[in-house]
Formats: sequence, structure tokens, C-alpha cells
Amino acid sequence: MTLQLTGIHHLTAITANAPANLRFYTETLGLRLVKKTVNQDDTTAYHLFYADGQASPGTDLTFFDWPVAPERRGTHSIARTGLRVAGHASLDWWHERLEKAGVKTGEVIELDGRGALDFEDFEGQRFRLVDDGGAGETHPWVKSPVPAEYQIRGLGPITISVPDLSRTEPVLTKVMNMRQTRSYASPDGEGTVHVFEMGEGGAAAELHVAVQPGLDPAMQGAGAVHHVAFRTPDVAGMHEWTQRLRSFGLPSSGEVERYYFRSLYFREPNGILFEIATDGPGFAVDEPLDSLGESLSLPPFLEPKRASIEARLKPLA
Repeated sequence: MTLQLTGIHHLTAITANAPANLRFYTETLGLRLVKKTVNQDDTTAYHLFYADGQASPGTDLTFFDWPVAPERRGTHSIARTGLRVAGHASLDWWHERLEKAGVKTGEVIELDGRGALDFEDFEGQRFRLVDDGGAGETHPWVKSPVPAEYQIRGLGPITISVPDLSRTEPVLTKVMNMRQTRSYASPDGEGTVHVFEMGEGGAAAELHVAVQPGLDPAMQGAGAVHHVAFRTPDVAGMHEWTQRLRSFGLPSSGEVERYYFRSLYFREPNGILFEIATDGPGFAVDEPLDSLGESLSLPPFLEPKRASIEARLKPLA
């Protein structure tokens, strides 16, 4: 059987204002804060994880809190984050909610055969609410300010921007075993978007590649996406992916134990950072499911440094 990724695992972005970030994603978007921890490579920075009610793989939207200038948009980047909702009525509901909240929002349109609504967060990160037709399981958060039927169900599709498809396509299809299925015109008029599927396909398992040779390279900052992660079910699968990247001569981080999942990082030819991550053990490995995100969680190797780490972190309230 061909080794397959099963979909989007998580997406990690950058904020320069963690308290405002927490308010926007929990109060405006109604997501659950499922893990409050630190960047394991920079413990002065929060790493905040938002997800559905059960912190399911494929629903994690995460942020590094870094004091940086705003992103300079461009190509060689992850350009737009898809968030799945169920039904056209959900898109209409979100359009009204976001406009009332003063969020920069487009109109509900049909795009690539699905209903879609573009918006930006308070730092300019670009999102697209996508009607996934209610496919797959859903785990609403009972304490969300958003009614269960309208809650964000998870991630996908994710759109990256490259100047030339010819370098990226072989990595996606030959190394990562994705399938190129179709293309459509970018709604902003800047190039063609090519759709690549993983696993069983569908909005939760698609990477959209916008070819935009007329754009300058992006520069990461607040409002930018740092990396996107793809799902593999378990550690055995991770070992296979590690060996596969090595067999193609593709440089990688090697396997990194993140405690909540195991990770493997590498860059596609345009410099965009990809990660493969295991579905488990998950965020309930160190705190009860019903109280996720309520206190600062640290992986065991950082626990002896808790006092000094907490002393350097800014209050989130």
C-alpha cells in the first residue's frame, strides 16, 4: 500500500499580541484554547493551541507569540488558511457575525465548487471559511459563544503561494504521494490555483497551490503563517516518512519529540516549511480533557525550568 498522509494536522502562525489573539480566537471565532504552553525552541514565547471541543487532530490552529513587525505579503509563503464549516447557512451566519465584530470580511462566494467566505484577523492573517458539506465527524465545544451548528469544524484547505509549480509539484506528488486533481482561477485574479489531495481527499485533506510569479517573496511577521503540518496516524508511519524523505535526499529535521505529537520538518523548494505530525498522543496526555488550556503546560524536559519560564511570560488576561 502506498504511504499516505491523511490530511491537515495543524497550522502554526505568528502573533505579536497574545492577549488580543486569545480574545479573537476564543471570543470572536469561538474556538477552544486546548493548550497553553511555550515554544519548545524559544521558551520566552507562548505557543497557544486552539481547536475543537475534543482537541481533535486536524482542528489545531496554533500561534507563536513573537514581538515582530507585520508580515510583508508575497509568494514563497503559506497565503491563506481554510477553516471548515457546514452549510451555506453557516457562511451567511459568519458573514453577519464578522461584520458586526468589525472584522475585515469579503462576501460569500462559490469557489472551487464550494461556498467560501474570506476574512482577516486583527493582524491581517488571511482566512477562508469553506463549506465542507458537513463531511466527517464534528466535536463542538459546549462553552463556545458560537452555536454548535455554526462552529468551525477544523482546518482545510490550506493555500500556499509559489512563483513556479514545476519545482513544488514533484515534492507533493512523488515524495509526499499527493494527487493533483484540478485547478481554478484565484479569486483575487493573481494566478491559477492547483489542488492536491491527500488520503481520502475532501476539504480537510487538500493543499491548494497558487502560482503567482508576479509577486515578490513574502517576509514573515505578525499575521503570517510559520508552517503547515500534515497528518500521519502513528509513530510507525512517522518512521516510514523519515526514511522516505531520506531516500529522496530531501533534508529534514529528523524526528522531533513534541510530547503531544511527534514531528518531522522539511522545506519544499520554495522555502515553505512543512511538517509531518502524528495524531497522538494528543493534548490530554498531561491534563484532563475537560480542563485543557486552563493552566500553563510544559513537556517533561522543560518542567524543571517552570519557575524561570513563567517569570518571563507576559500575562494573557
